[in-house]
Amino acid sequence: SLRSPANMFIINLAITDFLMSVTQAPVFFATSLHKRWIFGEKGCELYAFCGALFGITSMITLMVIAVDRYFVITRPLTSIGVMSKKRAVLILSGVWLYSLAWSLPPFFGWSAYVPEGLLTSCTWDYMTFTPSVRAYTMLLFCFVFFIPLFIIIYCYIFIFKAIKNTNRAVQKIGTDNNKESHKQYQKMKNEWKMAKIALIVILLYVVSWSPYSTVALLA
Repeated sequence: SLRSPANMFIINLAITDFLMSVTQAPVFFATSLHKRWIFGEKGCELYAFCGALFGITSMITLMVIAVDRYFVITRPLTSIGVMSKKRAVLILSGVWLYSLAWSLPPFFGWSAYVPEGLLTSCTWDYMTFTPSVRAYTMLLFCFVFFIPLFIIIYCYIFIFKAIKNTNRAVQKIGTDNNKESHKQYQKMKNEWKMAKIALIVILLYVVSWSPYSTVALLA
């Protein structure tokens, strides 16, 4: 029963977060001990590429989860049967391809992956003041951070409105002794619980990355 399309999105998020941790944390720990980058130019590019790919995939997956919750909670009748496992796989394939499309350009001369900060980690080149690099950086921020964030905020505003507007009806269903009504009430509670968990994850992600994004954007 847990193998639902909604949970496939959450599994994808777990995979990307796990891969992000595995590819970034040990390397950053080692370079921090040496107080410099020790894995060479190719290592720098690979490290930054993994961080970009898995970071973008996480952000876009969070957006997909928010949109999924939006349709399930605000349009419960029209969303029944719309999201199948096959469709969820297609959406997730699109998420990975979209992330790849933004992660690969530095390998082909549009921006670059370079050491940053204290030179113990690598990321996109957001310091070189050329039209090409500036264009890539601004487009990157728009299409992988600000626009997904705006969509997430939009979805949750309407989710909260829907919950507020139907709260009395939900309570009435919950107090009804009818077995079918009780099942509907329980389903609504489960959907809202998943939405709240997703919201917490999204808020933590935004709180974690916003300071870095602001510094990089200012630079």
